[in-house]
Amino acid sequence: MAQLINEKLEKEIASMFRGLKEPVKIVFFTQEAACESCRQQEELLKSLTALSDKLTLEIYDLVKDVEECRRYKISRVPGTAIIGSKDYGIRFYGITAGYEFSSLIEAIFMVSRGASGLSRELEDLLILVDVPVHLEVMVTLTCPYCPQMVHLAQQMAVSNDNITADMVDAAEFPQLVQRYSVQGVPRTIINEIPGFEGALPPLDAIMEVLKVVKPHVYERIDTEMRKSRGEVFATQADPRETYQLIIVGAGPAAMSAAVYAARKDLNVALIGEHTGGQVTDTANIENWLGIPSISGKDLSQLFRDHVERYPVAEGLNLSVDSVAKSDGLFRVKTTDGNTFTAHSVIFCAGKQYRRLGIPGEDRFLGKGIAFCATCDAPLFRDKPVAVVGGGNSAFTAARDLIPFAREIHIINVLNDFQADPTLISEVSSARQVRFHPGMQVREFLGQDKLKGIRVESNDGKQRFDLQVDGVFLEIGLAPNTNAVKGFIELNEHGEIPVQRDQSTAIPGFFAAGDVTDEPEKQIVIAAGAGAKAALSAYDYILKSTAAVPG
Repeated sequence: MAQLINEKLEKEIASMFRGLKEPVKIVFFTQEAACESCRQQEELLKSLTALSDKLTLEIYDLVKDVEECRRYKISRVPGTAIIGSKDYGIRFYGITAGYEFSSLIEAIFMVSRGASGLSRELEDLLILVDVPVHLEVMVTLTCPYCPQMVHLAQQMAVSNDNITADMVDAAEFPQLVQRYSVQGVPRTIINEIPGFEGALPPLDAIMEVLKVVKPHVYERIDTEMRKSRGEVFATQADPRETYQLIIVGAGPAAMSAAVYAARKDLNVALIGEHTGGQVTDTANIENWLGIPSISGKDLSQLFRDHVERYPVAEGLNLSVDSVAKSDGLFRVKTTDGNTFTAHSVIFCAGKQYRRLGIPGEDRFLGKGIAFCATCDAPLFRDKPVAVVGGGNSAFTAARDLIPFAREIHIINVLNDFQADPTLISEVSSARQVRFHPGMQVREFLGQDKLKGIRVESNDGKQRFDLQVDGVFLEIGLAPNTNAVKGFIELNEHGEIPVQRDQSTAIPGFFAAGDVTDEPEKQIVIAAGAGAKAALSAYDYILKSTAAVPG
């Protein structure tokens, strides 16, 4: 713990604490018997409170100080309450180290200000929560996405006296992990009901809370929001209309294309499923020009805010099933059964985690099958797990699992591993690692949650079951090109080949971003390609007599 607050960090935090407005009391609950994490958290809090005269620390024992436990509603240790001019219901259970150290600092500042920092619109929405709500955000200290959800839950608590918010270290309280069937973090529990997984945007998270505690209010607000959503974008995408341009996707390439196309005064529809694409899954971005550091979710929101300045028809939260062309027009069919028509298409559907496509995979996603060992490794303490893959990502995942998992089975379809030799050597030295080269996972086994995998050798001569509680798929990313298979020829990687102007083999059909054969998969390159595709589509539309307005 001494390494957590070193001399340099102390100076930085002390300087930050000069901005505290009102005094903050930190109340810590410990237990003398067998609580190493209690001692670590106590040391951390003592070091922290020594950095400002506006911070005080009170320490109580969970067993001895019964009245204080009742007063602060603390039921487990290590437990930390952050108290300002009043008790806002903010609690931390576990050590506030790793990524959650920032959550602690943010909570201190928020309580000192006595203000949530949420927008007026969101606070007005939270007023509708007129019943007690207890939020428990299950985290791991290695998860870069968890602090965002912890902070949001605490903002809700500061905004509404009916809401309390706990950060709970899943590794510290495995009984709660089992109770709530937590298979990934952050997981937000709402009044002891497993609510949702992931760090949702503020509006979405508040709506999820309303869905659980005020379902009738949720339905009314959701209906109203759906009706008014067209006020944000100029219109809802209308399958009865023929657009000049349809952009498929919602990541940086698609958003950039939408802005450039709208500025060219094209009639544009933006159809995509996952706003922000892979950007939203990135904890911190430090190479976006002009912004030294920003979270992926915040950058995605900036993208969307920019698009919303223009009359772009919205078809977000729609998944594209197929693309076809007939009579000079493109027809984009969505999975909800609608077909949208346009003179030109820019395909920017991005990539997704590659999957095995075997029995049981869909059933156990989020119930034992995971993609982020950095986040979820602590959930598998003393449990057997498997890692599928043989490259750097697979061995990095295995390395992240070594401090936690009882057994780690690395399964690779190839006989040789492709990771860096130093990484292979590091992982190989761990006693609990087992290698299965030349093997494939054929089936995921279990009932309500994953209990094992069926493994078979490439030649079919060996076949056996492995009992594992978790499987981390580390076999790379796959382009989302299923919708255009058979429509356009793809390369051996399933990507769309493009020319320098983002055009393809089909006139009027353009592509940009990670879905193409562009070798450099970078956010800024995807955004640039989207802009280039929009300009190329504009030229195509002008030159196409069928698409010239009037």
